Amino acid sequence: MRARQAVTRRSSARSPREPQNPVPPDELKLFEAIEVEPESQWERWAFYRSCLAGQDASAVAFAQCRFRGADLSGCRLDQLAVTDCLVTDSNWANLRADGASMTRVRVAQSRLTGMTWADGLLRDVTATGCRADLSSWRMTTFDAVHFVDCNLAGADFTNADLRGAVFRDCDLTGAVFHHATMAGARFRGCTLAGVGDITSWKGAVLHHTDLLSLSYSLAHAAGIHVDDQG
Repeated sequence: MRARQAVTRRSSARSPREPQNPVPPDELKLFEAIEVEPESQWERWAFYRSCLAGQDASAVAFAQCRFRGADLSGCRLDQLAVTDCLVTDSNWANLRADGASMTRVRVAQSRLTGMTWADGLLRDVTATGCRADLSSWRMTTFDAVHFVDCNLAGADFTNADLRGAVFRDCDLTGAVFHHATMAGARFRGCTLAGVGDITSWKGAVLHHTDLLSLSYSLAHAAGIHVDDQG
């Protein structure tokens, strides 16, 4: 069963809840290998400055692990499962993980540029200070997910279920929300210039300070021509 099918549909009137992000234990086994095998399970491991870039392994599971300075850039890890983990100062750029799940995870100060997390699930996830521009979250379900101070410019949320998502102080310039489900999704202090398909924003909750940056997209959707000439 795909990860997104495991989530019970929430009422559109319900506000996103706060994510639960337990911290993995400090006493962990230090990962010193050079690769991960398909269908391998890693529980209570420390991936400190581990270089796993460019690997291809499906159905890998990480539980109660710490990633610090870890390089998973360019990996293909379909059906990846990340549970009760802490990710800091790591490079997951251009990681592709179709049908993957991330549950009770904190991601901080990490590079997620170009990452693809399609047709998956994020539940109880907090991402803080991350660079996730040009990332793709197509058809992914967000349940108690908070993006704080993240660069999400050009991110693709096509057909995503964002009812459980909160975006605070994020750059969403040029992000795409085509056919996304957004009733109850919350935005505060965000840059929303040039976001795509404003018609999908029905039910989204914006702080009043965010409305100005969305005004050009709203005007375009309404067929209003804005005269920039003096």
